[in-house]
Amino acid sequence: MYKNLAYIYDKLMEDVSYKKWVDYVEEIFKLNKVKPGSVLDLGCGTGSFTLEMAKRGYEMIGVDLSCDMLSCARNKALAGGLDILFLNQDMTRFELYGTVDAVVCLMDSVNYITRKKDLKKMFRLVRNYLNPGGLFVFDVNTAYKLEKVLGNNIFYFVDDEVAYIWKNRFDRKTKICEFDLTFFVKEGDVFRRHDETHYERAYTSEELKELLDTSGLRLLGVYDEMKFKPLRKVSQRAFFVCAKP
Repeated sequence: MYKNLAYIYDKLMEDVSYKKWVDYVEEIFKLNKVKPGSVLDLGCGTGSFTLEMAKRGYEMIGVDLSCDMLSCARNKALAGGLDILFLNQDMTRFELYGTVDAVVCLMDSVNYITRKKDLKKMFRLVRNYLNPGGLFVFDVNTAYKLEKVLGNNIFYFVDDEVAYIWKNRFDRKTKICEFDLTFFVKEGDVFRRHDETHYERAYTSEELKELLDTSGLRLLGVYDEMKFKPLRKVSQRAFFVCAKP
């Protein structure tokens, strides 16, 4: 997963404002009256969010399963003169040398954990490595988005350097959305084809709250995307704010 896509991921995410994402996370910090110094970014990908946080003075650690994603992240950090620790680890089995003040897991990384028992493992590790009173912030693609917006749908993108076809299928029984990606990347005078398959699981707020409770984390709030308002039936992204008691 993300082996080939890693090197064009940033181009495909050009419309994402990571500064706005960091602004929102900092608003969450302020709302809960915390000032974290060290922050762990689980599923950091190519490090765009991690780098923006580091630029604002946070001591960052980035964890990701993809070596290719981390290679991109490391190169960007070096180019920007930023000292960030990147670790090639599975989010459900990560290990740190010490604790941190906050943990974030963004861009629907939680949805990629398709088994509840694995998500519970991750939540327990988050609690273990959080300082008392520390915050855990994560977002998910809602069940509505995976079933009604992304599921059983086809998307495409074309420009001079890359093109892709994104075909999805949602299984109501397993609650898993399968993404079949075929993309063509320009290499010299030709376009080379790459294929990847990704899976995301739909979790309800009730399921996530139960997993958080059994993991020893306290849920402080659930918000609509980039707002501080309750979720609606048609909300496509939900943010969860939790704390270690």
